[in-house]
Amino acid sequence: MALINPRRVLISLALSTLPIALPAVCADPPGFAQVLPDQVTWTPGKSTPPGGQSASIYGNPAKPGMFIVRFKQPADYKIAPHRHPEERVYTVMSGTFYIGFGDHFDPAALRAYPTGSVFVVPANASHFHWMRSGEAVVQITGVGPSGIDYVDADDDPRKH
Repeated sequence: MALINPRRVLISLALSTLPIALPAVCADPPGFAQVLPDQVTWTPGKSTPPGGQSASIYGNPAKPGMFIVRFKQPADYKIAPHRHPEERVYTVMSGTFYIGFGDHFDPAALRAYPTGSVFVVPANASHFHWMRSGEAVVQITGVGPSGIDYVDADDDPRKH
C-alpha cells in the first residue's frame, strides 16, 4: 500500500487553484485609474484664449475631489492675469513654461520652467502666462472645485 505524501498533496492543491487565484492577484485595485499617451484627448480650452488646448486626465475640476488636467499652449500664447480658488501643482511635460505673478501682465516678471520642472501656485495667487519660446505642455494637479477668475473681467474669453 502506497502512502500519501502530504507535501505532494499541498503542491497539487496549490497548482490546481493557481488559475483561479491568479486573476484575483492581478486584478486592478478599486479606484485604480490610468491614461496612456494615446488616450489623451485634446479639446479647445473653455476659459482660456483661443489656440490653447486642454485634456482631462483624472477627475473633474468643477467637482469636489482631486483632478489632473493638461494644457497645451502654442508658441507666443498669452493668458492675462487670473487666479484659481485652489492650490495647484504644475508639472512641465514639454517645452518651457512661463509664469509670472501679479495683477498686471509684466514680461520682466516671467519665470521660465523647462521640461520636468514642478512648482506650486498658491490658491488665489494672481498669475499670468506667455509661451515666448515655443509650445509648452503643463500638467496641473489640484483639488476641486476649481475655477478661474480674470483680474480684469475684460480679459475673460468666456465673455466674448
